[in-house]
Amino acid sequence: MLDGTTRRLVAPALERLAARVDRPPVTPDRVTLLGLALGLGSAAAAAYALWVPALVLWLLSRVADGLDGVLARRRAAAGESPSAAGGYLDITADFLVYGATVAGVGIGWGGSLLPFVAVLVAYYLNGATFLAFSSLAERTGRRLDDGRSLSFLGGLAEGTETVLVHSLWLLLPGSAGTIAWVWAAVVGVSGLQRMVAGYRALR
Repeated sequence: MLDGTTRRLVAPALERLAARVDRPPVTPDRVTLLGLALGLGSAAAAAYALWVPALVLWLLSRVADGLDGVLARRRAAAGESPSAAGGYLDITADFLVYGATVAGVGIGWGGSLLPFVAVLVAYYLNGATFLAFSSLAERTGRRLDDGRSLSFLGGLAEGTETVLVHSLWLLLPGSAGTIAWVWAAVVGVSGLQRMVAGYRALR
């Protein structure tokens, strides 16, 4: 819901950062892999209840996740041939980081894992809706182009909300279970919205 606004707000800072790191050894794929490593490090720290390091690693991983696409577009504007492989690597890394972080917080907070299982089920539904839609939309000429590699169906819960909620877990680990139940409901509603929107868009 907030992704469009967030991208406009953070775009200038990411552009400046991309300009500073735009050197031959710093490729978009390497930035993606750095974000993946940081995200998995955050999940591991959360599993050991190291909440502050987990939060720092999580936020750094999300900066890397935003930077790789900006750097890729900067390289494309300079004449470098764009690669679909980078977009593929980015989305698979995101799925791994999101899932690992949910698992890490669920282990680290010490309570029931049920709310975190509910979050993972809701994530699974949302991932299925937009990945299936993106593939079919490409084949049928109904692609939604917002500058990202895949066609994303908007919903109540998007990337910005996910970053905020995962950060909230790490800031308030004692309330992580309650936050997870609420988040699972929000993401579940978002998944149902995407199911309906995708079906209608492809008819």
